[in-house]
Amino acid sequence: MDTINLSQKFALIQDYWNPRIAGELNDSYIKLVKLKGEFVWHQHEQEDELFLVVKGHLLIKLRDRDIHLNEGEFAIIPKGIEHLPIAEEEVQVLLLEPKTTVNTGDVQNERTVAGDQWI
Repeated sequence: MDTINLSQKFALIQDYWNPRIAGELNDSYIKLVKLKGEFVWHQHEQEDELFLVVKGHLLIKLRDRDIHLNEGEFAIIPKGIEHLPIAEEEVQVLLLEPKTTVNTGDVQNERTVAGDQWI
């Protein structure tokens, strides 16, 4: 049982859209990621995904509406829902998702992270 300092962990992350594992909870990972710019439209067929904004502002576009998340707010994107994360400025996000979750979901491209990295 270790204490995780989010500020220290985020300081180690120097790139965007590349989630790092900070902890493990049952069959899920707690991941930390810095975001900036626009990601890709995608969905996760089998996994729900929690986005908790630690620092900054995150826009998550859905096909029928937009979700705006400020510091200290989170949203859960249910499995099968297409979404597009957008960060106009750098955002620090904590993700809680099943271990099987691929960051780009049903899309494979240059932003797909192969293999999980611990931080």
